Amino acid sequence: MSSANTEGETLLEVTGLQAAYGASQVLFDVSLRIQAGQAVTLLGRNGMGKTSTVRTVLGLMRARAGEVRFLGERIETQSADRIARMGLAVVPEGRQIFPNLSVLDNLRAFAANRSASPNPWTLERVLHLFPRLAERLNHMGQQLSGGEQQMLAVGRALMTNPHLLVLDEATEGLAPLIREDIWRCLAQLRAEGQSILLIDKHVPRLLQLANSHTLIEKGRVVWQGGSAALAADPGLWSRYLGLAQAQ
Repeated sequence: MSSANTEGETLLEVTGLQAAYGASQVLFDVSLRIQAGQAVTLLGRNGMGKTSTVRTVLGLMRARAGEVRFLGERIETQSADRIARMGLAVVPEGRQIFPNLSVLDNLRAFAANRSASPNPWTLERVLHLFPRLAERLNHMGQQLSGGEQQMLAVGRALMTNPHLLVLDEATEGLAPLIREDIWRCLAQLRAEGQSILLIDKHVPRLLQLANSHTLIEKGRVVWQGGSAALAADPGLWSRYLGLAQAQ
């Protein structure tokens, strides 16, 4: 395993989560659970509450009701900074790397071992995972292509050695070859036991990668289950994802 957690231990448990933007409530009774070593997805059409759920878990939005437990501790009232230091890392939609820092400095700025991993992610390991970054080590963030910036965002999150890695649309808008690099990386992380929460539109690839899936519609959980059950139900694909069934 890539962290000090025992496989099967509950890392994140969200129960009855509610949240709002001002007077507009966007989450209603959202619940999900992620165990150590699992990859779990949060799926739904745009605007259904996926990113709001992640932002609330990360402490970037205040929960109106419900509980969020991470490593057994309630965190829904904690600051985003403290939650990050506990070992919850995000690759955000839009990447948000430092444009005026080099690739090297972007990675070094996040170096930590928050999960007390016996085999931590180091600069060398991240550059081995993403050889393109090694070739551009002294380039500024703003000089990278979109795909390279995404690799840097993933590498930066790994440098914290998180208990749980959250990826919000990590393959969105990428060229096909770069997207394959990201999927290859995620498959390797999964094989090494990294716990992952994924939001992505490429559901057939998620079916291969993840243990379980949570579908959300208008801020409410409408279905939860494993990959085989999701792949076998064309009604779920069309009703909640706006997609044809997996091939």
